[in-house]
Amino acid sequence: MNKGELPNLTMLMDFYELTMANGYLLNELENKRACFDMFFRQVPDNGGFAIMAGVEQLITYLKNLKFDEEDLNFLASKNIFSKSFINYLRNFKFTCDVWAIPEGTPIFPNEPIISVRGPAIEAQFIETMVLLTINHQSLIATKANRIVRAAQGRQVLEFGSRRAQGYDGAIFGARAAYIGGCVASACTIADRDYQIPASGTMAHSWIQMFSSEIEAFKAYAKIYPDNCTLLVDTYNVLKSGVPNAIKTFKEIIVPMGFRPKGIRIDSGDIAYLSKEARKMLDDAGFEDCKIVASNSLDEYIIRDILIQGAEVDVFGVGERLITSKSEPVFGGVYKLASIEENGVEIPKIKLSENVDKITNPGFKQLWRIIDNKSGKAMADVITLSHETIDDSKSYEIFDPEHTWKRKKLSDFTARKLLVPIFKEGVCVFESPDLSSIRSYCEKQVNTLWDEVKRFENPHIYYVDLSPPLWKMKEKLLAEHSAE
Repeated sequence: MNKGELPNLTMLMDFYELTMANGYLLNELENKRACFDMFFRQVPDNGGFAIMAGVEQLITYLKNLKFDEEDLNFLASKNIFSKSFINYLRNFKFTCDVWAIPEGTPIFPNEPIISVRGPAIEAQFIETMVLLTINHQSLIATKANRIVRAAQGRQVLEFGSRRAQGYDGAIFGARAAYIGGCVASACTIADRDYQIPASGTMAHSWIQMFSSEIEAFKAYAKIYPDNCTLLVDTYNVLKSGVPNAIKTFKEIIVPMGFRPKGIRIDSGDIAYLSKEARKMLDDAGFEDCKIVASNSLDEYIIRDILIQGAEVDVFGVGERLITSKSEPVFGGVYKLASIEENGVEIPKIKLSENVDKITNPGFKQLWRIIDNKSGKAMADVITLSHETIDDSKSYEIFDPEHTWKRKKLSDFTARKLLVPIFKEGVCVFESPDLSSIRSYCEKQVNTLWDEVKRFENPHIYYVDLSPPLWKMKEKLLAEHSAE
């Protein structure tokens, strides 16, 4: 296995995917074609949008789908699967078509972000890993983007490896956080595998290993004079930490021909301490010395301390980012949208007394409508796959629930968001490098109106259905309600 790649995770699936697959085979449905969509119902933290992430890892997983003899022996030992099913798995080959929204794209509730079309037995197998992969990284990328926006142009470092939910959570969380806008990570393996700049200096234990704080500072400064950031809160930030840092800068760093990089405050009242530390550093002639703040930060704390005038240049954010502590679940689901019989598509719908859980039927495409004058995204439209939106003409959008709410759009560009990543089981998409995904994400977020980006009570971005899709849905609702 190469660096950054996944092991064979074929057996990482819910058990019902196997029991259903066995049933499909025994009912001669293994070649029946179906279309499944992944979508989510609510943005974490009641935000206005989420960030798509995890497609590269999904591609790696799909490329490596295979059942080895150890897997087959285990399944046979359960004594519930037919011999024909075990033989089917022995010769299993993934042949589905897959579409995905590119990583870094803002996404919204109820729109398809992954579509899988092919033999139902194959499309069902991958449900768990599709959800696991996209849910996790989209969750962390979304949280990171909120924190980065709260920092108002100041750098944000991802510091959460030690409190991530397992090592995959740390590694892929660092990747997702970088997509969301973080500039670096404390996770060294993320630098090795994904070229995310690794960042870190010292812990409090470094200071405590020496007989005094000043001795610890000077020892570190002599080793790293060109990149010296000192942790100043081990004992007392303003009475010893900052004064000893200044003394170290003057006696070690400057005589060696360098300038200090920064100090880090990891506890206490960050707003007050940073303002006082800034005055002390400036008075000592170190106006270029940056102040780094950490200690259980999130977007709300960062926003509030900046309102209070905090003099912080860089934020290190740990567990509240890497676990999305405020809302640690991205509620993506994977639902059947259609099947094929004799080459004819038969749309399928899931009903519920909870209106939010009623699905959109059919094989679909997703379009983003961009206003040509402002460059801002005005709406997303879910259409049937064969439809096109002609942006040379005006186009009317309408609320799919409150259909009298309508708006006619003109002078816009319509862009397809779902792009093919697999064709008949063969990968046809090359993932961009991570820095390109990060830059793309920043540009795409900038196409959203500020009202959509509010942390509280954001404007609800329009996600509408095309008239043919709406009519299909209404027809199925009427048919099932009459049963």
